[in-house]
Amino acid sequence: MRTAYIALGANLPSSAGEPIDTLAVAVERISELGVLTARSSLYSTAPVGFAAQPRFLNAVVALQTTLPPHKLLEALRRIEIEFGRDRRLYIPNGPRSLDLDILLMNDVCVGEADLTIPHPRIADRIFVLVPLYEIAARVVDPRSRRTIAELLSALHQSRDLDIDAVVRIESDQWAALSVDASRTTGAN
Repeated sequence: MRTAYIALGANLPSSAGEPIDTLAVAVERISELGVLTARSSLYSTAPVGFAAQPRFLNAVVALQTTLPPHKLLEALRRIEIEFGRDRRLYIPNGPRSLDLDILLMNDVCVGEADLTIPHPRIADRIFVLVPLYEIAARVVDPRSRRTIAELLSALHQSRDLDIDAVVRIESDQWAALSVDASRTTGAN
């Protein structure tokens, strides 16, 4: 079994409801792909690149899975489609009902047109590094050989980051999900 760290993001409603509802149901669907072992807090994050859109909700989960990288990617894409994501209509850095990205998968390195692991922009994305740090600070990025804590520290040192770019939010729905997901998957 490998541990995959998966980023979740949404800023548009989906068939599940508002972005918080979408992320909650998406976590349940992801847990069907293996054993959910960790879930970060939920964060409200400023859009990057295309600023004329709502703030995003972001989180990261850790999933132990027997799926190989491409099969995991296929399963995540099917989940995105269930929530209305059509990558053919993709606006770079634009709004979306659900975005699921494989950030890391143990020491796996893949560099193909349809899949890159570790995620190619992991070290530049504060909205990914903050929730990933929360659940995996000591995990090593196999490409850079730096821990997530080191990547986050380097990003803070290299940029004057807006204090409101990534804001942890409290949600009873999100907090309840972690209990339910732990019970359902057998995670601690």
